[in-house]
Amino acid sequence: MTTQRVTLKTLLEILIVSTRLGLTSFGGPVAHLGYFHEEYVRRRKWMDEKAYADLVALCQFLPGPASSQVGIGIGIVRGGVLGGITSFIGFTTPSVIALILFALFVSGLDVTDAGWLYGLKVVAVAIVAHAVMGMAGKLTTNTKTRTIAFFALAAVLLWQTTYSQVLVILIAGLVGYRLFKPESSTGQSTAFPLSKRLGATLLSIFGALLIVLPLLRETVELQAVALFDSFYRAGALVFGGGHVVLPLLERELVPAGFLSEEAFLAGYGAAQAVPGPLFTFASYLGTVIAGVPGGLLATFAIFLPAFLLILGALPFWNALRHHPKVAGALVGVNAAVVGILVAAFYQPIFTSTIHDAVDFVFAAFLFVMIAYWKLPPWVLVLVGVVGGMIIGTL
Repeated sequence: MTTQRVTLKTLLEILIVSTRLGLTSFGGPVAHLGYFHEEYVRRRKWMDEKAYADLVALCQFLPGPASSQVGIGIGIVRGGVLGGITSFIGFTTPSVIALILFALFVSGLDVTDAGWLYGLKVVAVAIVAHAVMGMAGKLTTNTKTRTIAFFALAAVLLWQTTYSQVLVILIAGLVGYRLFKPESSTGQSTAFPLSKRLGATLLSIFGALLIVLPLLRETVELQAVALFDSFYRAGALVFGGGHVVLPLLERELVPAGFLSEEAFLAGYGAAQAVPGPLFTFASYLGTVIAGVPGGLLATFAIFLPAFLLILGALPFWNALRHHPKVAGALVGVNAAVVGILVAAFYQPIFTSTIHDAVDFVFAAFLFVMIAYWKLPPWVLVLVGVVGGMIIGTL
């Protein structure tokens, strides 16, 4: 692929396939990876099983939206950097449009006591509870990892600052680096059509923005700069996918007065009803705060780190994946993610929504629907909205 010329026909093919996936891929990042495997590996054979497994492993290792990064990586393998951008646009645009329209709808209403809003908030409780159980079962499998998860939970709940989650993740990575020695990956290396020089440049830009944006925010008092910084940092520092971005964004935006907690959680519930990446929740938030331009700015800012990281890391991945110490650091980081997710479930999601027995029973019913009946999230959203309106009239 390095020497192959990318044609307009190839880019159009990537756009059509990725847009169809963006319109139909319900169920969150794990489900997205299943859809990608079926479409790109089994049906179209754009990648073999080994290359796909390598790419998924890299995107699980990096912060940011794993399924979006896998989609970008597949586009890169198929059509170079332009293919990666095209794949991202196709997969992401449907949910961006849907959530911007929902934000415009919500902005014109008094949603404080709306029954459907209450229903969406209860849906968020059920879905995040399910995510907590799923991640805990996979990522905290022994006493050491569960202990790291507990201390991460305690730290982010008792020390609520802008940088608390960042420091918790860094410390957990260092602990994992020293404590765990999992076996390194084996097998043949997978070639990706990017140079190490380009990779190093993009990783440098990623790190520079992480340092410069907070400083710029302090010196230039512009809402656009503040929003870009908040969403960029959220996209750059989230391990574990869309559910974990919730506490970072909530603590960045709600206490600062950008929007109410009710409007925040309503958008999170609505994001479950649309296909595509959960990170497009940022499109809703930005639109509520600053209209359509704010929605587009927030979308660009939260996904920019994903682009810089996947494009920057691909040339170095084959060396990293064979290093057991790096794998150990990732074990520690993933355990901390579980703790952060439990903290996010407790506050603000549970504490702001579950106030009496009726709330708890309704949330438990929705949890049973997704965890045991295996119904898709959009069904939960419909039941949540209708149930919330009915309960609101009682």
